[in-house]
Amino acid sequence: MTKAMILAAGRGERLRPLTDTTPKPLISLGRETLIERHIRRLHAVGITEIVINTAWLGEKIEQHLGNGASYGVSIQYSRETNGCLETAGGIATALPLLGNSPFMVVNGDIFSDIDFSAVKNQAAALAHNRSISAHLWLVANPPHHLNGDFSIDNNGLLKKDGTPKYTFSGVAVYRPEFFDGVLPNVKRPLAPLLFEKSQQNQITATYCQEYWLDVGTSERLAIARQKAAEEWA
Repeated sequence: MTKAMILAAGRGERLRPLTDTTPKPLISLGRETLIERHIRRLHAVGITEIVINTAWLGEKIEQHLGNGASYGVSIQYSRETNGCLETAGGIATALPLLGNSPFMVVNGDIFSDIDFSAVKNQAAALAHNRSISAHLWLVANPPHHLNGDFSIDNNGLLKKDGTPKYTFSGVAVYRPEFFDGVLPNVKRPLAPLLFEKSQQNQITATYCQEYWLDVGTSERLAIARQKAAEEWA
């Protein structure tokens, strides 16, 4: 069974003062919060084992979501008690909760229509392909990140260089071995690891055209709330 990890440990500096008292994933979209939308969409495709890492105001996330039973899922928490460990450090610390099979990771602060069933299927495929250690979903470059992050070569491999370049959506599947050598409970960013593994031809990628938004500013939060209202209309 595919497990999912939702990254929810960040401080959300650009959304202050809202995030001074509310952890970013618990920001309301109207009928639900950012993280609840992820949980609902994961449940809809049969992903019910979820790990959430927490740091800033993490106790509020736990109080709000509990063990996940009210959402039809099971939630476990990876608590980063000494502050946010960044993405690679946070995932490496949570590995004991994620098991030995490929797992999905999604940033807690995005609003997206990326097809989670396709992500689930990719996790299953990765279980049988040991030459590939991760698969990333890329999206069109938003106005605030026009230079993008990665390209995809003709073999579907992720590349740091090349054209056109796309933006990493924050949705990915990883084999646990991807994080070999990353120490738990130690800060470690993800980007250098992605660059290293891509040079070794270990990462594949998909360019997707579904709606995607990084909810990083008050302006983008307003857009997400409007999109959510349309979704429930």
